[in-house]
Amino acid sequence: MPTNLYRLRLLAASLLIGFLECIALSTAQARRAPKDSGSPITVVIDAGHGGYDRGGIPGQTVSEKDMTLDVAQRLKKTLAASGYRVVMTRDSDVFVPLGMRVAIANSYANAIFVSVHFNSAKRSGASGIETYFYDRASLPLASAIHYFVAGGAPSSNRNVRRRGYYVLRKNKNPAVLVECGFLTNPNEAALAQNASYRQKLAEEIAAGVRGRNSVTSARTTTRVATSESIPLQSYIDQTKVAKSKRHKSKRSHKKSARRKKRSSKRSGSEAKAAASKDREG
Repeated sequence: MPTNLYRLRLLAASLLIGFLECIALSTAQARRAPKDSGSPITVVIDAGHGGYDRGGIPGQTVSEKDMTLDVAQRLKKTLAASGYRVVMTRDSDVFVPLGMRVAIANSYANAIFVSVHFNSAKRSGASGIETYFYDRASLPLASAIHYFVAGGAPSSNRNVRRRGYYVLRKNKNPAVLVECGFLTNPNEAALAQNASYRQKLAEEIAAGVRGRNSVTSARTTTRVATSESIPLQSYIDQTKVAKSKRHKSKRSHKKSARRKKRSSKRSGSEAKAAASKDREG
């Protein structure tokens, strides 16, 4: 009996020590957790393009894939310093298919997805910051990131836009794609090539990630701190425009086919008439 009692006491002491260790570990993890207390806390960062996919348009001087990777790596360091778990879809100059980028993001149940891009256009005067989302649940994240990036950049505000990009449309988690300026615009290209500006872009995106749970429908004209309310952005729905263009294209194709068919019939009739005249002659 004394031996059994001793064993029970030893087991109880072991359980108590284990319990206290669990409490200590939980406290340490809580201290390291992001202060916004928001879930999810895993951020999947997607540096646009890479490898043989240079990005941009033919003849573009500044390589988009290099700029996106640099900003993404700076964003990774900034968020990691705030206690976030960060996952990169690419961390070097490699090409990652869109399906794989989405698969990486969807493998995390509690995550947000941020795709970093730079814009381009045939018109060198095109400029500004755009932020894209697709699913309604992604709008607060898009609003927060756009609020800080557009507010911190000396570029025009091209607004938040809804569009069905593959990496947004196929994502199960809140997902956004931020266009950090036009590399075909001389001024914005010069800014993008400045390391301190790329660091600023990373910090502004990180501020948006941290402030995503502070987004409200209240409107304000002044920029506020991350811990205060951030206005929910109005957006341009480009999915409707895209659908309209597809319908027009289909109608145009059908009309063109009908015209070709009528033209073919006329040509056949004219050929028959000419052959009949030849015979009569």
